[in-house]
Amino acid sequence: MTGPELKQLREDLGEAIGRPLSVADMAKLCGLPPETGPDTIAEWEAGAGPNGPVAALLSFIAVGCDHYPLGEEIISAGDAELFRAMMRAGVIRRLS
Repeated sequence: MTGPELKQLREDLGEAIGRPLSVADMAKLCGLPPETGPDTIAEWEAGAGPNGPVAALLSFIAVGCDHYPLGEEIISAGDAELFRAMMRAGVIRRLS
């Protein structure tokens, strides 16, 4: 995931849950420390982006947005909307 892709994901997730997400919100979703996490997200957005476990987590969370594909070998087309809704609910719950 590149920095611009991370920034786009933040915007897309905000649209999907009905409110803009800050870099602090993204840091919380990634499990980063509140003291340094927002700066880390901002650095990733301006640079090469996250890698490793954080990138994997974000690619999973991304399916809460309609803009990101679901692997039909994992989730059937009929279950896709339910799965996306569950992912959005998880994002909202984690940010509460």
